[in-house]
Amino acid sequence: MIQLLPFIPERPLKPRNSGITMVMDKGLSIREAEDFMSVGSDYTDYVKLGFGTSLITPGFEKKIAIYKKAGAIPYFGGTLFEAFIARNMFKEFVDFLDKNEIDLVEVSDGSYDIEHKRKLEYINKLTQRGTVISEVGSKKKNVIYTPDEWVAMMKAELCAGSVKVIAEARESGTIGIYNDDGSVNNEIICGIAEHVKLENVIWEAPLKSQQAWFIKNFGANVNLGNIAPHEIIPLESLRLGLRGDTLFQFLPEELKQ
Repeated sequence: MIQLLPFIPERPLKPRNSGITMVMDKGLSIREAEDFMSVGSDYTDYVKLGFGTSLITPGFEKKIAIYKKAGAIPYFGGTLFEAFIARNMFKEFVDFLDKNEIDLVEVSDGSYDIEHKRKLEYINKLTQRGTVISEVGSKKKNVIYTPDEWVAMMKAELCAGSVKVIAEARESGTIGIYNDDGSVNNEIICGIAEHVKLENVIWEAPLKSQQAWFIKNFGANVNLGNIAPHEIIPLESLRLGLRGDTLFQFLPEELKQ
């Protein structure tokens, strides 16, 4: 249907390296997962089973199958990785991944402090069994990194084997790369963008204002994460200039008012 309109940004087909959308499933039912995929499968690249919800959500194994069948890649939230590591259960974590046939794994240290050298070792080990993405940034408000520190950690984790690095914001969008009110921390984000390839970064952006900012500043095919399932169509509308916030973003100058 969008072919009816000119000046619509081109979106790469799946599997894509840029323009990735990561959706957070915080405990959807099986029926909700089916409904979500019925409209969102073309626009969803990764589905994160948020934090440790996979351990307590009934029928999560069926949801994994639903997502895979629809062409989305499911994986467990990084907090689950941290929960296993905090208990010295790395082997058991890998066994859990293998049991559920999860290829993609997130390595994070947002809640549980892990020495960065050790984190890099976990990334390297896990690349030997599948694909790794890693999350940079803390979930704790009192832990603040400079732009240079963000860049150094991201580059090190990419070198260790991560295919993408996630810029932390929590599901609230009020920490990490954002200020307390959810506004963009320009210094941090621009500092990262200047030194790390955009296709290698997934920016957590749960709020519409944040999504619109990234699309306006980095283009329709910026990688965005922590999107709510019911926001997948609204986000794609933003990416394509089919929503008020980005309506004029991709039009030629002579059509802008």
